[in-house]
Amino acid sequence: MSLFKTICRRGFGALVVAGLAAAALDAAPAHAATPDEIKARGKLMVGVLTDYPPFGGTDANQQPAGYDADVAALMAKNLGVKLELVPVTGPNRIPYLLTNKVDLLIATFGITPERQKQVLFSNPYSAMTIYVLAPKSLAIKTPEDLKSVTISVARASTQDIAISAVAPQGTPLKRFDDDATTLQALISGQVQAIGASNIVLAQLTKDYPQLGIEPKIILKEQANGMAFRKADTALADYANGFIAELVSNGELSKINQKWFGVPLTKLPPMPQFSSDKW
Repeated sequence: MSLFKTICRRGFGALVVAGLAAAALDAAPAHAATPDEIKARGKLMVGVLTDYPPFGGTDANQQPAGYDADVAALMAKNLGVKLELVPVTGPNRIPYLLTNKVDLLIATFGITPERQKQVLFSNPYSAMTIYVLAPKSLAIKTPEDLKSVTISVARASTQDIAISAVAPQGTPLKRFDDDATTLQALISGQVQAIGASNIVLAQLTKDYPQLGIEPKIILKEQANGMAFRKADTALADYANGFIAELVSNGELSKINQKWFGVPLTKLPPMPQFSSDKW
């Protein structure tokens, strides 16, 4: 099955699951702030993407599945509680967290200075490379070359932030609400390039070799962290210890092998940002 069809199928399932989840959340929002409170409640509520496989997709039953979901399952097991996976999107991840609809996010969430103003991040638990991707026939070597190139990105995503930071004024940047629509814009020829990760590049090469897509510009090496409300320092500290344990016992590498076909390489350090950047 092609990448676009997979994302669309999973995206449709996400809409159904998200609708049900939203109704349940409105009725009983979460108010946990510490591991002890989560244990007392007996349930861990984690926001995950369902439109960005293999980090976050859905299974044959349209339930959340992927790298992030597996990490969440191990965390719930470690806490000794049940797990509820709550589908989120790129734009609504932070609102869901800040309005107590989830306890934390494990949602392929790149650690950026803008986001650090709103949420508290764990140490990285996964990573990926963000590129400008385009056909080999398109001459792009520097950000200045983007001025005449129509580019699609998912709104509020790491690639949106990264491209916006380097693209010259006037670059025709088209923002879409989800990854499926963003990808389809490239496949259908609506845009000439896309901001996406090495994961998308691998799938495009496999499913659409005729497009001749290649990386043109490395935008950033994205370190992904779990995200918490600013006050939930105890839960963030717990998560850092949990991530370290998964790395040392090999469980995180097993998850990476399962979803990406290769063992986990060394995770990047926690990004450090100076106050005068971004």
